[in-house]
Amino acid sequence: MRQNPAGRRRTGPIGIGVLGCADYARRRMLPAMAGVPSLRVTAVGSRDTNKVERFTSEFGGAPVLGYQNVVDRTDVEAVYIPLPSGLHTEWTTRALRAGKHVLVEKPFAPTLGEAERLIRLADEQGLVVMENFAFTHHSRHTAVRTMVAEGRIGVPRLVTADFGIPPRPATDIRYRRELGGGALLDVGVYTVRAVQEFCESELTVKAAWEERGKESGVDVAGSALLAGTELAARVGYGFVHSYRSSYDIWGSEGRISVERAYTHPADSPALVRVERKGRVQTLEFRPENQLTSLLETFVHTVRGNTDPEPYRSEVLAQAALVEAVSTRSKH
Repeated sequence: MRQNPAGRRRTGPIGIGVLGCADYARRRMLPAMAGVPSLRVTAVGSRDTNKVERFTSEFGGAPVLGYQNVVDRTDVEAVYIPLPSGLHTEWTTRALRAGKHVLVEKPFAPTLGEAERLIRLADEQGLVVMENFAFTHHSRHTAVRTMVAEGRIGVPRLVTADFGIPPRPATDIRYRRELGGGALLDVGVYTVRAVQEFCESELTVKAAWEERGKESGVDVAGSALLAGTELAARVGYGFVHSYRSSYDIWGSEGRISVERAYTHPADSPALVRVERKGRVQTLEFRPENQLTSLLETFVHTVRGNTDPEPYRSEVLAQAALVEAVSTRSKH
């Protein structure tokens, strides 16, 4: 692996370019970026001049027509990609070839093969790539991992993870197959990642199921059963549910439950329920913005203060398991 060159570039704020004016970027990511002094939005690209001008009037940065013109800018050291998943591979490739670090929304790439090619390119270029699973950077999640590792609930035996949202309008981008729509790549990926966080051995998919929308043709619901050496897991996800965002680790001596697990509001305390030997304890964690923690980790890694290799490995493990779920659900 080539040495990460980022730390040699400069010590001031890292200039980041944003590809697209996605609603999630406007509501969550750009406000979080504004709260990270070591990061500065230098440009935002869009195919719509009016939209990008409104966007940059709120968050700063130069309004740019077209994504490639953002990638090519000399004041852009890193690129954030909130585009539909079907466009992730193309624009991550373009950014890496232009020498830019990349933070990309989930899924990193629609297939394992594409993820492997992108990771090789990042390695060859000595660049940082990260996938935006911010919940893993929340102190609550860190505390849960510590409790499990310390044996608070004994040996973990079953992990369950669920993420479902109510149906969206038929015109919603989540239902567009050509842009990588579907429940697995939109919400199911969170549940797969949560399961991997608590399994030390490689997981295999034992069974999987999906439901496809009659009009859209994309998967609108799904579930899967997975197994490691000593641990089993079940994931559930979809667009035809009441809202649910949770994971649960059931061990030989107790259980840990987390609600509102994946997109917890920055202004609300986060709770963890711990059951052990007939006693129930609710732990409360102060309000925090998990996106801020993610962005600060990204900055540290770009500057060469953190090894980028673990994040590349996480991308590949995630892509492999998501693809396995997808393949099994079609048989």
